[in-house]
Amino acid sequence: MPFLLKDFGAQYAGAPHSSGSRALRGFVPGQDAELVRRWQAAGLNMLGKTNTPEFALMGVTEPVLFGACRNPWNLDHTPGGSSGGAAAAVAAGIVPVAGAGDGGGSIRIPAACCGLFGLKPSRGRNPTGPEQGEKWQGAAVEHVLSRSVRDSAALLDATAGPDAGAPYFLPNPARPYLEEVSREPGRLRIGFSLGHPLGKPLHPECATAVRDAAHLLESLGHEVEEVPLPFDGQAVARAFLMLYFGETGASIAALEKHLGRPARPADVEPTTWLLGLLGRTYSAADFAGARHSWNDCARSLGRFHQTYDLLLTPTLAVPPVRIGELQPKPTEQLLLKLVNTFGLGGLIRLSGIVEQLAEQSLEKTPYTQFVNLTGQPAMSVPLHWTTDGLPCGVQFVAPMGAEDVLFRVASQLEQARPWFDKRPVI
Repeated sequence: MPFLLKDFGAQYAGAPHSSGSRALRGFVPGQDAELVRRWQAAGLNMLGKTNTPEFALMGVTEPVLFGACRNPWNLDHTPGGSSGGAAAAVAAGIVPVAGAGDGGGSIRIPAACCGLFGLKPSRGRNPTGPEQGEKWQGAAVEHVLSRSVRDSAALLDATAGPDAGAPYFLPNPARPYLEEVSREPGRLRIGFSLGHPLGKPLHPECATAVRDAAHLLESLGHEVEEVPLPFDGQAVARAFLMLYFGETGASIAALEKHLGRPARPADVEPTTWLLGLLGRTYSAADFAGARHSWNDCARSLGRFHQTYDLLLTPTLAVPPVRIGELQPKPTEQLLLKLVNTFGLGGLIRLSGIVEQLAEQSLEKTPYTQFVNLTGQPAMSVPLHWTTDGLPCGVQFVAPMGAEDVLFRVASQLEQARPWFDKRPVI
């Protein structure tokens, strides 16, 4: 089966692996990632790479290196990120399935933008070796974007399980995930929420998508009720941003080994350099404190799942944004240049601008990061299209290790409201 690899994460020996960065344009890995090896063993043929933002850092795919990736449903809009190239390729019908990764929503966000099925597996379900133990402290996992629930399930069967030296271990599922697709989910108790984690307005189309999904679930026999969000959105944002800044700083430090010299602002995009600067303004104690809050979120969700089988939320707070909409404005570009030229990351942090910019950056994608911190499986399901024809996915979150429940529910929804034959006119 033809298959495309994201140009970040799963390395393919002998093929360029730029991670969306000009500084890594000539990098060619010498060995396959374990996940790639398992994909190949399953019969996938690697045809090429898909576009991604630099170091997979953004929820849109507009790197300087390869230019903006566009949404097949409307070329003026983003396919999301960071697996935007993968989503665009599957939505356009180039391949039936493509590799993707999710460190803060980067499978689910593009799935929602492009009318696809996107499942983020539990932490530890898929391998991360042989070179890495944890990706983004365990927040990042890899799987695929697909048009059908069946294909996602079949490929998780082909890749799931620990590899040598894996830092996590999950019990094997009771049966192959592909078999779960044909099983009834039973009557589930599902809590849905329309609250915005950062207290901002939710776009009416995204609210409609969730309410409509709730009504559909009720018609299928499930018990559905509205609930408040079972986590502290502000705390999740702070913890995720600490990870975001720190991992960007670490990526730039790793880049120096590749370059054989100290990294310079001109080596990476201005936003990437600023994130790296900010990562160096926090202490180890700051990072450890933020890391502890991951457990707070996990405990909150654990208590929620004592009552509810699934949590239903919007995948995004807005429909797919326009190309360039989230890029720095002229005044912000000037600020970036000054900060990066003079290394003013600490001053910027103390000014409070970081919190303002961070809130703006997460305002449109605030629903996905919390499960990266808790490690739970989650999926975006394409059940709604806006009045102007753009996809608008909804997100389901299950307890740790319960991908089987998600596949059963997704298959039931796919049969009740098929999306497989919905195709953009290109």
